[in-house]
Amino acid sequence: MATSTTTAPAAPGGSGERRRGSLLHRLDIKGAPYAFVAPFFIVFAAFSFYPLLYTSWLSLHHVELATLDVQEWVAFDNYVELWGDERFWNALRNTFTIGVLSTVPQLLMALGIAHLLNYKMRASLFFRVASLVPYATSVGAAALVFTMLFERDFGMINWALGTIGVDPVSWESEKWPAQIAISTMVIWRWTGYNALLYLAAMQAIPAERYEAASLDGASRWKQFLHVTVPGIRSTIVFTIVLSTIGATQLFGEPLIFGQGPNGVTGGANNQYQTLGLLLYEEGWKNYQMGRAATVAWAMLLLLVVLFVVQRLIGRLRSRRS
Repeated sequence: MATSTTTAPAAPGGSGERRRGSLLHRLDIKGAPYAFVAPFFIVFAAFSFYPLLYTSWLSLHHVELATLDVQEWVAFDNYVELWGDERFWNALRNTFTIGVLSTVPQLLMALGIAHLLNYKMRASLFFRVASLVPYATSVGAAALVFTMLFERDFGMINWALGTIGVDPVSWESEKWPAQIAISTMVIWRWTGYNALLYLAAMQAIPAERYEAASLDGASRWKQFLHVTVPGIRSTIVFTIVLSTIGATQLFGEPLIFGQGPNGVTGGANNQYQTLGLLLYEEGWKNYQMGRAATVAWAMLLLLVVLFVVQRLIGRLRSRRS
């Protein structure tokens, strides 16, 4: 008796569906990471990379603010003129001196505050939160308050100096008093922020190192110098880099200290004009957007040079050690 066997017909398109499923699986595995990081690169390209390219293009042209569509090609003439402009060198010197006056005390104070907060103390959480209050305060509001404090005739600073027999200081019209006043604003704003960065790095140092140093008879001061500071060296370098960038881009404090955008930017004699204020003056007071873009690129190149020098110094130190 003959038997017949029948096989079920293959599902239509079964192999094709499997291939499509396998393809989608591979795309999911390989393409998902790019999809996750794509929003960052899109935003970066739109708000950072494109403005950078556009600014570099403007720096090679003579362009006025009122007629941005009318651009006259001048190649590197703007850079040559900037190199020979005394205002640029004056702004560069002021940026450097204000940066030193604000960065060095700021980081030293932040290191000391972080060292104190690293010990067990009452209300430590309160002091940590309080150290962030200046950072969370508006730059404009803080600068206005400090401007009133440093006012020559009615300011509290001169009143306090008068109680000990010191004559009133013209904080706004003299070079070094003005730069000290602006540096004070920067120190007040950023010291607490850097202190918390140092505190987080200190708390990551193993307690065994302090115990070993204590057993060896090291005082707290020696523990700070030989255990704490080497343990947070990378964080210190990071804060120095951040402070350098902030000093180069300093704008809000000196602008408001000079009585706002309608006043003279950087003082009557440009005694505290920074590179940021020079950029503002060229672009929004003189309406020369090409020269303003040139100043912006000079600031960027300056930062690149500083970072290269910092890396070279770091490599030399690592080789010696």
